[in-house]
Amino acid sequence: MENSIKIAMEKFEKLLRNQLERVERINAEKEFVDYEKLDKLIIGVVGGDGIGPAITKEAHRILEFLLEDKVKAGKVEFKVIDGLTIENRVACGKAIPDDVLCELKKCHVILKGPTTTPRAGDEWPNIESANVAMRKELDLFANVRPVRVPEKGIDWTFYRENTEGSYALGSDGVHVTDDLAMDFCVATTEGCERIARAAFEYAKKTGKKRVTAVTKANVVKTTDGKFLNICQEVAKDYPGIELDDWYIDIMTAKLVDEKRRTQFEVLVLPNLYGDILTDEAAEFQGGVGTAGSANIGKKYAMFEAIHGSAPRMVKEGRDKYADPCSIIRAGVMLLDHIGESDKARKLEEALDICMFKEKKLVMTGRDTGATGEEFANYIMETIKSL
Repeated sequence: MENSIKIAMEKFEKLLRNQLERVERINAEKEFVDYEKLDKLIIGVVGGDGIGPAITKEAHRILEFLLEDKVKAGKVEFKVIDGLTIENRVACGKAIPDDVLCELKKCHVILKGPTTTPRAGDEWPNIESANVAMRKELDLFANVRPVRVPEKGIDWTFYRENTEGSYALGSDGVHVTDDLAMDFCVATTEGCERIARAAFEYAKKTGKKRVTAVTKANVVKTTDGKFLNICQEVAKDYPGIELDDWYIDIMTAKLVDEKRRTQFEVLVLPNLYGDILTDEAAEFQGGVGTAGSANIGKKYAMFEAIHGSAPRMVKEGRDKYADPCSIIRAGVMLLDHIGESDKARKLEEALDICMFKEKKLVMTGRDTGATGEEFANYIMETIKSL
């Protein structure tokens, strides 16, 4: 037992030192990139694996269609980056192969398809999630997910902390003995403050009057307690915006409470709770296949679908029927982020028309419905008519 404790302590010491070095790095990064000052904006397009390449291709086509004038003027360049497949990642033994990471860092913003994360019993070795690794490597600290269902009075924007919490060291837990396994949860002052401030800045910019912090600070007193305390401190800088706080367990219930749920506007959460709650919230909008996601840092930004890679669809030859709407929604957020708000609104309006109003084509995931290519063409034709 003593030897097991010693080995575990040595690993924990290494984790602590790595995290303290990370604190120094994130404390040093102060300024966001100003896209207007760039000679050329480079948009990376990463297909991922499973249905990822099929749906990402369609979102890429739509973005090129909308940004055609900027591409022709040399102001925007699309860079297709291959190699983030599960097969390549396993062959390299890394969540993100070195050459892929090098190419990613040459981009300013990234459009990314879903990637497979192995779990126990899968055919693949247990390598880290490519999403988690990308968020850490590019310091994409804010995961932003909007959910809007106007007819139900739902207009939520979630600010999920992306680089800390229970996921930060998700593959670095310790099997101390055969009977004891431990994982770790991380919260830093800068990490908590910057996500809280991002949520309040968004509320201020969009005229929202309430930010809701979601934690389990009554039980997870150290890390969740730190997160909540810092949210309360940041709130003092925004006197026109109310901060309230809820515990994650009751919050999952209140999202389905028809009377209460319409009162929520901007929600800020640690990593794990944000992952859970945003998937629940997406169901009101039609499921995770209808929602996009932004991952924002000070130097880089990545936009993605929030669903999985659906490898079974590929095995059954149905990937061309995969619904591209989630990653196209992510494209709306990408356009907004780079300052193309008018084009973002056109794409958003076209999506709403095609998905919910006209519905001339329907995605079923099978040959009973439209292909992703047909649906993307439908969206572009709709944009032309707006």
